[in-house]
Amino acid sequence: MLANTMHLKELVTAHLPQGAVLATIERPQPHPALIAADLNGNGGGVAASVYKANDGSLRLLVLRRHGSDWVKVADTAGPGYQVSLLTFAPVLQAGRNNLVVGWRLGAIWSKLSVYGWTHEGIRDFAPEDMNYSYIEIEDMPGPAGKDGQAELALWIHDTGEAFRVEIVRWKDGAFTAAPDVYPYYFPRVVRYYERLTREHPDYAFYWYYLADAQLKAGRPADALVSVQKAISLNLSYPSKEMLLALQNQIEQQLHPRWRRQPDLFPASVKTTHDDQWGYINSKGQMVIPPQYEYANDFQANGFAVVQSRGHSGLIDARGKYVVQPIYDSITPFSEGRAVVIDGQGFKLMDESGRIVTKKPYSYISTLHEGRAMFYVMSGGGNSLYGYLDKQGNEVISAQYLEATDFANGKAVVKVKDGEYALIGLNGQRLAVYPYAFVGPLGDGLLAFQKETNGKYGYLDEKGKVAIAPAFTGAMAFQDGRAVVNTAEDYGSRYGLINRSGAFVIQPGYNEIRQLGDRRVALGKAIDPEQPFIGSSLAIASDEGRQLTDYLYNDVEDFHNGLASVSDSKQTFFIDRSGKAANGYPKVNGSGTLTLTGSIIQANVDRRLSYLDRSGRVIWRQNTVIPLRPPYKVREEKYKPNKDYLVYYPQVEGMANQNAQQEVNRKLKVMSQVKPVPGNVQLTYSYTGDFDVTFFRKDLLVLELNGYNFPFGAAHGMPTKEYAHINLVNGAMYQLHDLFKPGSHYTAVLSDIVGRQIKEDPQYSYVFPDTYKGISADQPFYVTEQALHLYFQPYDIAPYAAGFPTFTIPFKDIMNIIAVDGDFWKSFH
Repeated sequence: MLANTMHLKELVTAHLPQGAVLATIERPQPHPALIAADLNGNGGGVAASVYKANDGSLRLLVLRRHGSDWVKVADTAGPGYQVSLLTFAPVLQAGRNNLVVGWRLGAIWSKLSVYGWTHEGIRDFAPEDMNYSYIEIEDMPGPAGKDGQAELALWIHDTGEAFRVEIVRWKDGAFTAAPDVYPYYFPRVVRYYERLTREHPDYAFYWYYLADAQLKAGRPADALVSVQKAISLNLSYPSKEMLLALQNQIEQQLHPRWRRQPDLFPASVKTTHDDQWGYINSKGQMVIPPQYEYANDFQANGFAVVQSRGHSGLIDARGKYVVQPIYDSITPFSEGRAVVIDGQGFKLMDESGRIVTKKPYSYISTLHEGRAMFYVMSGGGNSLYGYLDKQGNEVISAQYLEATDFANGKAVVKVKDGEYALIGLNGQRLAVYPYAFVGPLGDGLLAFQKETNGKYGYLDEKGKVAIAPAFTGAMAFQDGRAVVNTAEDYGSRYGLINRSGAFVIQPGYNEIRQLGDRRVALGKAIDPEQPFIGSSLAIASDEGRQLTDYLYNDVEDFHNGLASVSDSKQTFFIDRSGKAANGYPKVNGSGTLTLTGSIIQANVDRRLSYLDRSGRVIWRQNTVIPLRPPYKVREEKYKPNKDYLVYYPQVEGMANQNAQQEVNRKLKVMSQVKPVPGNVQLTYSYTGDFDVTFFRKDLLVLELNGYNFPFGAAHGMPTKEYAHINLVNGAMYQLHDLFKPGSHYTAVLSDIVGRQIKEDPQYSYVFPDTYKGISADQPFYVTEQALHLYFQPYDIAPYAAGFPTFTIPFKDIMNIIAVDGDFWKSFH
């Protein structure tokens, strides 16, 4: 090895290009960026240095000793303008050194590189977005002591002197969190934030990071005190959501018995009776068999809402009903109460299934801070709003024209035209606002209009104008920022302001979304001439620093430092840098990813699957529906464009292959599988899917549904068509095939439907005088006991009525059915 730094410097300088100079590492004191050690594990010497080339760029030079000579093995470019770190440590493998370089990108940011020796030469194993502000590299002891492999403690700057600390190690081909060494390292982080909270006791973010460090250091009781101190300061950052999430983690560790949410996840199976839902465990094993029409996630109280026979109930982790499926709807629990809807109206239900409200209401919102907003209809047909408590008592009577949910003990209500008020939990007036409009409270400010159709500004809680009216649109403040619009004539020119009204992001965007965690999505119109088509999205900080280009089609909110995004090809997590998060998979298609404990729930391209963090599929819905041997239906996917997606059926197992081929050709046409350009922006989106609705004997009935949404429209147009297929001969039946020739079936069926419209109250929505009878090719489907005729939206009823459907039992029309016909005999 080399004797000293002087000899090392002479050696490296001799291999530098002409005019190049060694870079300098400034801390802890200035010294040349060079080092020597054993990198390849064979005892040979390796020398490394960072130098500045003639063009000002940084380059990494690596030399290896070969006998008595030194050979250049790497000379590669590096990012940034300076080097902040150059060292050796066994990062990728115990007992084998790696070259670790920190490339300075900014005053407090460096890009980390971890180089290892491969058969192809030297390679950087760190991801492109592995940035840090300060780093410590150490073989940290876990429960079993040190293992010879170094962990990396990355201090990542947030705000002020606050840093988010992540400890990672190389495992299974990626850098992942190393929680087993938290108790060793985080006590020093605790000491750092204890000093800062003493110096700045009113800074909530220092208390937040102290609580986080105390929890990871194994001091949950102290962490609970710290996070509650942060919450009590009632500041905009960290957000209340972040603080409550941390408090929940702490309480879970303090009280393990509170861990009631089972490790079960909803999963669906395609069957001959539509989709059936059950629950899998984290290994992908079906624990609660598929039996429900729909299944929601399990909640923290250990219950899940499921649907059966068109109604909602509650089950526990054993799949046993806690509340029978008797309700039209059940919301998720909030503060120990759920809102249920039945034929009488809205009601509040506790976790035992007991209804606590004394009567049904026209509407009840979920519980917030012990108050649930409700409204009743007044004698004049207007809605009057009030508030219920947790026991269902009307603590604030119905008296307001408008109302919002409580937050921080306050809610905004409309008393009368031109007058709003801020009220407390018991209805006491805290302030009165004599304006045409006042919005909900956010960070102590309220959007308002002085007069109808006027510009928007912001009031403080006392009613003093904090930001003068200057905007054509104004959203509630969140984390010290608010999205505002400055465009006239209903256009889009959005910007982001701070609490003083100054723009931190200048107006000019098609949309701006606040994502939490001090990040926003900036939307640039895909087509400026048609901005309603949508936006391409970039990630930026809420200080206005753009972090990415316009890469994404959709972005979800940040949770625990991650946000789900979709680009034109894949769905994946990003971190706060706006780049793909390390250690998480990318899934082909468009949708969302949700981290649920140890696994990832992927709702992508309208299909649900579960993956582990390596991307291995734990469970996905079946794509083959077995009928009766040898028959089956296979699901195929067609996605020629990001806005055009169809799942269509293909039949298998028919003895007559020519007939099967023709059936499948027709199914593709009926499913709207057609040429669609791939690299152009459509003016609409289209989704198509199918279900097996009936299978008996030789007859297979498939429902083919679609939804066409023209961008910018109020709503899209659903479509539905049924295919009735004889699996023996390939016949695809029409309505007339069910009836005897000359039976005048259209007149008979028209009369039956007309009587149902006239006599059955469920059809009161039908437009007067619009029904003129059915057509000879009326849309229909059959089930075991009945014929069902249906109409398309708007044909005879409003859009909200969907597909008006009329059921006619076969027993009522047996005199006109061709019982010896091919159609009837196919399922009898």
